[in-house]
Amino acid sequence: MKTKTSISRRTFLSRAGGVTFAISAGTMMPALFSLRNEEDNGEKKISAWVHVGEDDQITIFNPAAEMGQGSMTALAVIIAEELDVDWNKVTIKDSPIEPETYGLTWGGKLGGSMITVGSRTVRGYYHALRLAGAQARKTLLQSVTDKYGIAVEELTTEAGMVYQNASGRKFSYGHIVANFEMPEKLPEVTDADLKDPKDFRLIGKKINRYDIPSKSDGMAQYAIDVQVPGMLYGVIARSPVNGSKPTLLNEADIMGMKGVYKVVPLQHGIGIVGESFELCKEARKALEIDWSKDAKAGDYQSLEAYSSYEEKVNDGTGGERINEEGNVTQALELAQQTFEAVYKNDFVYHAQMEPLNAVVSVAEDGKSAEAWVGSQAHDGARRAVADVLGIEFKDVTYHSCYLGGGFGRRSMSDYVEEATHLSNAVKKPVKLIWSREDDMQYGAFRPISLQRMLAGVNDAGDIIAWSHQIAGTGDGLMSSGARNPYYSIENQLINLHNIDHGIRTKHWRSVGHGPNKYAIEAFIDEIAHGTQQDPYQLRRKLLRNNPRELAVLDKVAEMCEWGKKVENRGRGMAFIERSGALVAGVAEISVNPQSGKIKVHHFWCAMDAGVVVQPDNAIAQLEGGVNFGISSVLHESITFKDGMVEQSNFHNYHLARMSDAPESIDCYIMPSAEAPAGVGEASTPAVGGAIANAFFALTGKSIRQMPFTASRVKEILAG
Repeated sequence: MKTKTSISRRTFLSRAGGVTFAISAGTMMPALFSLRNEEDNGEKKISAWVHVGEDDQITIFNPAAEMGQGSMTALAVIIAEELDVDWNKVTIKDSPIEPETYGLTWGGKLGGSMITVGSRTVRGYYHALRLAGAQARKTLLQSVTDKYGIAVEELTTEAGMVYQNASGRKFSYGHIVANFEMPEKLPEVTDADLKDPKDFRLIGKKINRYDIPSKSDGMAQYAIDVQVPGMLYGVIARSPVNGSKPTLLNEADIMGMKGVYKVVPLQHGIGIVGESFELCKEARKALEIDWSKDAKAGDYQSLEAYSSYEEKVNDGTGGERINEEGNVTQALELAQQTFEAVYKNDFVYHAQMEPLNAVVSVAEDGKSAEAWVGSQAHDGARRAVADVLGIEFKDVTYHSCYLGGGFGRRSMSDYVEEATHLSNAVKKPVKLIWSREDDMQYGAFRPISLQRMLAGVNDAGDIIAWSHQIAGTGDGLMSSGARNPYYSIENQLINLHNIDHGIRTKHWRSVGHGPNKYAIEAFIDEIAHGTQQDPYQLRRKLLRNNPRELAVLDKVAEMCEWGKKVENRGRGMAFIERSGALVAGVAEISVNPQSGKIKVHHFWCAMDAGVVVQPDNAIAQLEGGVNFGISSVLHESITFKDGMVEQSNFHNYHLARMSDAPESIDCYIMPSAEAPAGVGEASTPAVGGAIANAFFALTGKSIRQMPFTASRVKEILAG
């Protein structure tokens, strides 16, 4: 079996001499552990965040899912910065899946859930882990003071060493912990004990990602790599229409196939467990299933649904109030000009590189289980195994694995529940694998939605009324990004109208920001054109009361030399906020009128995300987010006919290819000492508006439905 550089907490602590600093719900308890201590403590639980070894090696435990975004390195950097260690001596291991210790609340306190979503990891853990690192450092200093009688004020630290500058004496952290005695009282720390950002040696510097070497040499372990002795394989034939129930008509025939071990009926499908993945797939082809016809989604036609969404927003009543400021109706009556537009976006699939999979092994008595999973919500996945079996959380031994992409889809645990059901049916380890067709046709998608925009402008060209009505299926997933907290518009009304069609929807990178920011930013340019204002200058007016936001906008305008004419090309601008990050983007495009193809040649991006722990990685996130956005904006569309997904694989669900990537993506991170914001989704929502506005600048025509496919472009140009 391939192994990842993670071992159990108990095994690690029993091997390690030194001090383990344990942090729980905002408190820290350091303790000295050796093999003898561990034996004496028996089953005593130790919740470790950082271990300082007698050999000067530092082990930091990572609580977050690592799916290519670099969070496991960033969180370790935060602790290492305040602890003041030598980064070359740091090892990172996955933490135990114990949310009471390693989890995070949405308010940024320890002890919540271990879910890696919404670009919240670094910004959420940042303050707590800085304090923890600072307290661990202070504890080591106190140990030197207690043992050698040196006043703590005379001591400084750097790269895992404690110095008494007056005498020239120095002590390595390993030497200190080898002679460590538990202080009667832990030294207290406050924000005043934290480093001044100007003194950072690790935060804000270029640090190589910890996970990249193992991913480059093939040693990184994903769940799909796991091999367990005696392991069987599983596949599932799932409902073609969400909500339909299966009746298997030929179970005896399937069980008679060589290598088939078990047929497992589920609420939403029929599972097959067998000796190989290929055999299971062949057996699945032979299944004869009668699907029930009463599913709510059975008559859903996605492209036809837009008319019902438009009826909802035109009605002007009902819906959920997302935001209301001032009096929009009264302001519209006073307006010199009014503008109205309707924007649409299709369903979008997550398209993560590694298809969904999990390995679960249920014990013979069904009272315990072991699981190997790549999940964005490791505690949720562990709990899902326990819930399926009706056992305690602690009775599930859980191994967290790398994720080959998540984008929100792997925050669900449906695939883990399925693997548990299959394993429970045979009481053997089972590796469940979703094929690409499985994942696409039984997906949980970014919602379809329609935005009706209405605005009123006074004689000075100022927007004085703003109405944004959203309709679609996906409920709260459609509302993120609809608010305009940075644009100075006194009268605003934002409503959400949800229609439940029984379709599976889920968070997708930046959630509702993609559709909503596209509609908002495209509408801003239409207003600018209608009032004969430069789109950049109109945004400057709207951001006049928000200097940080305005500085980002001005920076991207400077980067691209806004106003510069480029022959046969158009430029468009967009401004967005996501997870606290402020982003302005500019796209430069051309359009081939014969083929209808939009080509993005250059993209400029400026971001203020407060303190950026890993700038090089943040740039990579911005660049990747732009390409990710280009793919969804120009190509990606899931459609339903009679409740069934019409696409099945990448031959008819088109992703951006290498030739679609811009010639250049120029990114700039604004210097800042503000609290960190989330960068993982920051640039993606800016792409739709920027490209739409570049198209408008080039052709004089609005493009109002994502994706901007070649056929839609040709239709617009011909109109």
